[in-house]
Amino acid sequence: MTAGADAVASFTTNYHDFGTVKEERGSVSHEFEFTNTGDTPLLIVNAVASCGCTRPQFDTKPIKPGKTGKIKVTYSTVGRPGAFSKTVRVQTNAKGNTKTVVLLIEGTVTPKSQR
Repeated sequence: MTAGADAVASFTTNYHDFGTVKEERGSVSHEFEFTNTGDTPLLIVNAVASCGCTRPQFDTKPIKPGKTGKIKVTYSTVGRPGAFSKTVRVQTNAKGNTKTVVLLIEGTVTPKSQR
């Protein structure tokens, strides 16, 4: 390993807009893709959502340099009509300002029809 070698998570985008979704759908998901543009294996150490209505899923295996990985973020729409804006803080084994990446999801949930 060379001096200064590091892992770097380079996300294609850190934002996703679901637009308008129906509450009865139950949940919506988006996969954020990233590439390890560093020189050493990248580890996703943790991913923490801003609330319990949002759930991140990720692989705990190391991502080799040049390879890609995904973090799936699912938002539960049930009982949550209206606009939403949620974040997921992704912690990696990278150093410095690339160690933590914030992913953002937004959208608007239309309420169930009243019968």
